[in-house]
Amino acid sequence: MINQKRILPADIRHACGDTYYSRGKRYFDDEKVMDLYIEHETPLDVVLSASVAGSRGSYYDQAIRIDWKKNYTAVSIDGDCSCPMEFNCKHIAAVCLEYMAYSDQEKRVNQPIPSCLEWLNNFDETPEAHDKDEEFIAYILKPSKTPHLFTLDLFITKANKKGGLNKGRKTTLNNLRYSYSYTNYIQAVDEEISLLLTSLKTTYQGAPELVGSTGSLALSKILQTGRLFWLSHQSPAIQADNERKLEFSWQQQKNKDYKLELSIEPEATLILTEPPLYFDPQHNTLGPITTDNISQQQLEKISSAPQVPEQYVNEFSQRLTLEFPSTPLPAPKKIDITEITGFSPVPKLTLFGVQLAANHYAHFIQLNFNYDNKTISAYTPEPFSVIETEQGLCRIQRDTTSEYDAYDQLNALGFTPTELDNHKELTFLSPADGSIIDSASRWADFLETTIPQLEQQGWLIETQENFKLNFHTAEDWQSEITESNNDWFEMNFQVNVNGQRMPLLPLIMPVLENYTLDDLPEILSLPLAEHSYINLPSSQLRPFLEIVYELFDSASVNANGSLTLSRFNAASLAELDTHSYGIFSIKGGKKLLETGKKLKNFKGIENVAIPSGLNATLRDYQQQGLNWLQFLREYNFSGILADDMGLGKTVQTLAHLLLEKQAGRMNKPCLIIAPTSLMGNWRRESERFTPDLKVLTLQGSERKQHFDKINEHDLILTTYPLLPRDKDTLLTHDYHFLILDEAQMIKNPKSQAAQTVREIKTTHRLCLTGTPMENHLGELWAQFDFLMPGFLGDSAFFKKTYRTPIEAHGDPQQRERLSKRLQPFMLRRTKQEVATELPPKTEIIRSVPLYDKQAALYETIRISMEKKVRDAIADKGLSRSHITILDALLKLRQTCCDPRTLSLKQAQKVTESAKLDLLMEMLPEQLEEGRRILVFSQFTKMIGLIEKELTSRKIEYAKLTGQTKKRDEAIERFKSGEADVFLISLKAGGVGLNLTEADTVIIYDPWWNPAVESQAADRAHRIGQDKPVFVYKLMTENTVEEKILAMQEKKRALADSIYNGGKKEQSLKLTSDDLTELFKPLD
Repeated sequence: MINQKRILPADIRHACGDTYYSRGKRYFDDEKVMDLYIEHETPLDVVLSASVAGSRGSYYDQAIRIDWKKNYTAVSIDGDCSCPMEFNCKHIAAVCLEYMAYSDQEKRVNQPIPSCLEWLNNFDETPEAHDKDEEFIAYILKPSKTPHLFTLDLFITKANKKGGLNKGRKTTLNNLRYSYSYTNYIQAVDEEISLLLTSLKTTYQGAPELVGSTGSLALSKILQTGRLFWLSHQSPAIQADNERKLEFSWQQQKNKDYKLELSIEPEATLILTEPPLYFDPQHNTLGPITTDNISQQQLEKISSAPQVPEQYVNEFSQRLTLEFPSTPLPAPKKIDITEITGFSPVPKLTLFGVQLAANHYAHFIQLNFNYDNKTISAYTPEPFSVIETEQGLCRIQRDTTSEYDAYDQLNALGFTPTELDNHKELTFLSPADGSIIDSASRWADFLETTIPQLEQQGWLIETQENFKLNFHTAEDWQSEITESNNDWFEMNFQVNVNGQRMPLLPLIMPVLENYTLDDLPEILSLPLAEHSYINLPSSQLRPFLEIVYELFDSASVNANGSLTLSRFNAASLAELDTHSYGIFSIKGGKKLLETGKKLKNFKGIENVAIPSGLNATLRDYQQQGLNWLQFLREYNFSGILADDMGLGKTVQTLAHLLLEKQAGRMNKPCLIIAPTSLMGNWRRESERFTPDLKVLTLQGSERKQHFDKINEHDLILTTYPLLPRDKDTLLTHDYHFLILDEAQMIKNPKSQAAQTVREIKTTHRLCLTGTPMENHLGELWAQFDFLMPGFLGDSAFFKKTYRTPIEAHGDPQQRERLSKRLQPFMLRRTKQEVATELPPKTEIIRSVPLYDKQAALYETIRISMEKKVRDAIADKGLSRSHITILDALLKLRQTCCDPRTLSLKQAQKVTESAKLDLLMEMLPEQLEEGRRILVFSQFTKMIGLIEKELTSRKIEYAKLTGQTKKRDEAIERFKSGEADVFLISLKAGGVGLNLTEADTVIIYDPWWNPAVESQAADRAHRIGQDKPVFVYKLMTENTVEEKILAMQEKKRALADSIYNGGKKEQSLKLTSDDLTELFKPLD
């Protein structure tokens, strides 16, 4: 077959780079390539022109030339674009992908060859042989400093006229991986090898380390190519050889110590892969090793065995033989041992009990095996066991197949293996799958029926004194129903056990709670007292259970054990008797009425335990919020958490969800819908406070790739604008919780978002908002209509009953009535109410993504500065390159703040700043709340830009920078209240100011040293401050700002290693990985 002109994704990636290719792919997927024309085409080239839609309605034009080699094995792409990046940008990548798709479609139209015939045409086709005169990849095997660890170097070389190989040139693994489609020296097998090698760890120089199963497979494949060399490719190629055996032996040294020797015969060097290999440098051969099924981890452990001093050799040999009988490692000194073989195991069961806690006593079965009347542990299934007897050590050959049969037999009976502290034996328990009745019924059947059967099979059974379970049968039982004249009736059940009459109803309450009539076990084992149960056949209980199942949810139990019910409205009158048998869960269709009685006299909620793994200390009011959320969940209600901004609605919600997961109730994912600007905040807060919750963010053009992973995560984050686009996918899933953040977004019940969220299937619903009602009561009704449809009636009923009387007539009775109705379901606390419970200062991170032009400038600077930093480190080393690193970080930070703070001509053209827009959204809102605000920035130019924005909005402000001459006047202007905003540069006002009049601090550009930020915040938060202080840190998402803040959590000394001129470099060095993270491209 003749090769055809084509373009591959790898060609586009090579020409445009990984970053622009990924972004171009998103543009292509989003169909942003508007026009594509073929201006000129020959068999070996094509010229394209196109137009691509950018952000904010802009369009960019492209001119692209694509050239192929004569045999079509390589292609080059040169593209010019009218965007700021100009050459081979993301728009060029998008157009090339569009052309690739167009070309594939044309080939299908113009060449309608059936696939079956095409398959026949290619049946005898073999890969084109590599020209012996062309270059190829040579793989150089080298030892590392670590024993038995080898690495690979890659060279590009070719044969010379003398029969050897040229000196060639060294290449990298990335070059091997990404250059396959347009270089002749990389063969098809090299691409396969590169995929294996890239999954391995590499040395600092980038050489892959040959470890594990991947390393073994890669080395074997390279050996088959005939291009594997030892130390230099100018030596003969390594040849494959036969399998050799690895032997272990102990040699006594001159100092009498014993040293473990690993030897291969004929002599060779061990390569610790999985499976292990050997290299024989004398014969230049490589091959497999037999190790008696020893794993790589075990072999690594054995290869690092320490020397055994002579005084410990007997103890070491004894323990090695006893504790590791199946390990093919000989003892340094021979141990006398009796071999026992050819016996079948006899299972031995020991029944015992253990006091696990003050109020928890449990019963277990221990499984052992007898071989020739010698008992061994079944804890570890091994081919051999060594035990100590009166006659000495015995090595027992075990029949693990028969042992597994006994193990499976216990499993089949419902007993499951478990672990007990300080009890290294194979132990089983009877799990309480749904209730204690399940466990008790299993024990009852085992003791009465199974044990006699096992004993007939030859099993040995031993019952210890601490096994306390005992079971009784009812001598007789009866039921009696007594009616009254006031629509009440009493059901009375009694059972006779050992001559004592007992009320039956309290005994069967666990049955009512945990079973339906269709899944009743044949025998019900009901708890009588501690360790005592009564066995009742379910067939005898069924007649009145059918009645009780209908009535139980609305029933109360009297002290005499009878069930008192109302015929007509049992649910509203149900009152379980707390002085007899306690309060029981209400189930079934009438549950809401019973719970409603509790809510009618709502007087507060009990504390719940804070979930383990919550990385936060909850304040008192936050603990109350968690209690409230759990209360709603327990009684299957929904509500609005309406705390003031900054009081921690997110952390309260995350704690609630973590508690749900730990309690085993979160059997489905939880969907959280929030504004786009809060996606980063939810992701960061969940990572910070509840790392045990698995979070999936559905945002951006690539979100569809993650739709199939929804059920694998605990939290699913999406945005209101994406609801119409992703509606079909979201509606196919069931959720444990549906949570709306900034729930006022659905205040219009006719909006598309409000209608979509009502269709989502979920067990529980929750709204979060600091402003549940902005304009009128109808907004509040809209949120409750989503939470609990019908709770406040329909819109017309609510307007007639509440909205008009309250809003139009000021009716205090209806206002009080509505307030009481909402009280259990809306929790709102203001900052003033909980000021005494607030931390000394509350820190809040507000993040925003860069605008498109700002992001493009950021990428341009990042690429150029990363190269500059890398070159400086290569030339001078890390410790002497801090000035260069600081300069690079400074430029990136300035771009994040506002490009106009840079002196670059290219930056001055970008007049948009996402962070400045965020600040100007926050300030008016906070000023309306009566806040007094300090705004800090390190950049005087940034202070000036903020000043212009405040002036244009007629917001009074004071300013303090290094150029301020009348410093006292500026301070007094703010302290007197003439200005509510104070712009301060770090150098001028970072320390030494007392501004307790302020209650809000905004750090516009975060500083890498946390102490500096604290000093800025302390201008307001100091002695004399009588108001809670809130510190807002503004941050641009996925930039150097976010990355350094994240790195501070992991490496708190990182900032010092950058800013202190290397003074702390001995304790923590800035690594290559750190720099890679700092200069990482935008997502």
